[in-house]
Amino acid sequence: MSMRQLILRELKLALRHGADTASALLFFVIAGTLFAFAVGPGPQILGRIAAGVVWVCALLAALLPLDRLFGADFEDGTLDLLLLSGLTSYEIAFAKAAVHWLTTGLPLLIIAAPLAIMLRLPGNDIPLLLATLAPGTMILSLLGTLAAAITLGARRSAVLMPLITLPLTIPALIFGSAAVTATHPAAPLYMLGAMFLATLPLAPLAAGAALRAAAE
Repeated sequence: MSMRQLILRELKLALRHGADTASALLFFVIAGTLFAFAVGPGPQILGRIAAGVVWVCALLAALLPLDRLFGADFEDGTLDLLLLSGLTSYEIAFAKAAVHWLTTGLPLLIIAAPLAIMLRLPGNDIPLLLATLAPGTMILSLLGTLAAAITLGARRSAVLMPLITLPLTIPALIFGSAAVTATHPAAPLYMLGAMFLATLPLAPLAAGAALRAAAE
């Protein structure tokens, strides 16, 4: 099996369990709407916090489908077959992260603009918000895959997974939201890009090692 075939397989499975993606998107919209109800409709206050609200809601929504990322394959023995199929553990983890982003991160990125408009984010800041969310959601998928692999087979993994993922994503959250509100957004954007370039090889590598340890 090639990594391309694995990605196609995972995409087909994700489409069969479309409720996972739908629940993440629904949570994203509802959580953002709750901020608007709690703070009030004032455009000045909402516009000031809109970027941070969208980032926090995207982070929390991306956590919801992580429980199924490796869990089902681990329970029915598919993970052992994948490790014996000729694919490296790095490729398996990378494919899982890619599919998580395609089925969760990309839809969150698409509906982020309407949510930002509802939260009164100035129109000229919306392209910048999307420019930060593009690498930001990829970072969330990579770190979430790492946390899912580390907690695979552990008791109460659903509780441990957010506890591992959330602290790791704080730097991305800081620089991503700061880039939208900063007078000169170049520096936060560069930092966010550097974090993505560092996470892209390292997170699947560490996740692959965790998968091998869980399969032994």
